Amino acid sequence: MEKFSKLKELIASIEADADKFYNSGNGAAGTRVRKAMQDLKGLAQDIRTEVTEKKNTK
Repeated sequence: MEKFSKLKELIASIEADADKFYNSGNGAAGTRVRKAMQDLKGLAQDIRTEVTEKKNTK
């Protein structure tokens, strides 16, 4: 559950940059969003692995 909480925090932390990119056209904010999305992808994969391991041990 800890990783899922980190996932939610990461999404919340990039909300301002996403707004700046999509609504104001700020290119640097877009770069930060792209980096955060890559981090999000890795964290999501970690969660998937953890869930699969937990499911298979039952």
